[in-house]
Amino acid sequence: MSKLHIISLSFDDGFERSNIKIAEIYEKFGLSACFNVLALGHGPGIDSHDAYHDFPKGDFELWNKLQARGHEIMPHGLTHHNLAQMPLEQAQYSITRCLEIFEQELEHFDSKEAVFNFAYNASTLEIEAWLPAVARAFRTGGDAINPLPYPGQVKLTTSGYGPENCEGHLEEHIAKLLARPSGWLIYNVHGLDDEGWGPIRAEYLEGLLSRLSNTEGVAILAVGKALSN
Repeated sequence: MSKLHIISLSFDDGFERSNIKIAEIYEKFGLSACFNVLALGHGPGIDSHDAYHDFPKGDFELWNKLQARGHEIMPHGLTHHNLAQMPLEQAQYSITRCLEIFEQELEHFDSKEAVFNFAYNASTLEIEAWLPAVARAFRTGGDAINPLPYPGQVKLTTSGYGPENCEGHLEEHIAKLLARPSGWLIYNVHGLDDEGWGPIRAEYLEGLLSRLSNTEGVAILAVGKALSN
């Protein structure tokens, strides 16, 4: 059996300028990007939480357009709150309300097929135990190299680096993945160039996708698509 390595770059927060550019870069290689966005991340009066989130974010009009072009749109929360710091019932309400808005606003969205991506990659055992009742899987903090997708896989773990450019850290994780017989790297990235926590350069992303697309045994997949294969 040949080696198989899956690489999923999991882009958080929904920065409008970055996501439009990311989608264009992925499309050059016939690939689908994986965008994790906030149900209430856009519009007047939205709390940006910190300087790393203080950039214009897309709305569901954009998410529907990108989804129609083949990209994956997944929930990242109602707002960018740390659910691990909330009482369990409040966290459950926040997730449930987030999924309700996605059901209303994102075409063809089905919570039972969704991957919920925790803000700050912060969860608790109690929330994790409850989440499979409302979503297919969830992404939280941990080892970025996961086992290859298997039936019933629910907990996905990821890593990232910031606040400065994360390209070196990402390259280290790719090297670790490719040194193994197989595995699935889920790496948490955010915006391009100057947007977000731990950004990467647009030119780097294009070069990376070009290189990986020509690497034998490597598949570049959005997280939900990888689970469905």
